[in-house]
Amino acid sequence: MTREIEELGGITLLGSQKTQYPSTYTPAILEAFDNKHQNNDYFVKFICPEFTSLCPMTGQPDFATIHIRYIPDIKMVESKSLKLYLFSFRNHGDFHEDCVNIIMKDLIALMQPKYIEVFGEFTPRGGIAIHPFANYGRPNTPFEKLAQERLFKHDMQ
Repeated sequence: MTREIEELGGITLLGSQKTQYPSTYTPAILEAFDNKHQNNDYFVKFICPEFTSLCPMTGQPDFATIHIRYIPDIKMVESKSLKLYLFSFRNHGDFHEDCVNIIMKDLIALMQPKYIEVFGEFTPRGGIAIHPFANYGRPNTPFEKLAQERLFKHDMQ
């Protein structure tokens, strides 16, 4: 089942040889495409090991691996646009918890997934590592319960 050219109409960044990297937080750069497997529930996982943002107080860089997992419905995020979007945090000053929640909310606005979770594995600063986790399950569906279960059990080893 290959993609028809008409299905790729909203994708402008993938394959472009003129990539411009945003210097400020840019959620509008995110692009989506249709999920051809809407009858299947499945996870899509992205691991972004080179995420950086700035501390809003000191301006010092913060480094993290961002883990994004979602169960798509109709739309899916295009990976190059996601990469450029995450790059746009490089000069963005926010706390770790804010970054994780902003990423999740922007992806919800783009795709309206059935379920999504974003986990930030930030490197230690001053002897403390911060690992925020945010998730969402579509209300009044089994995914709402999944979100609650995964939140409550997120970091239990």
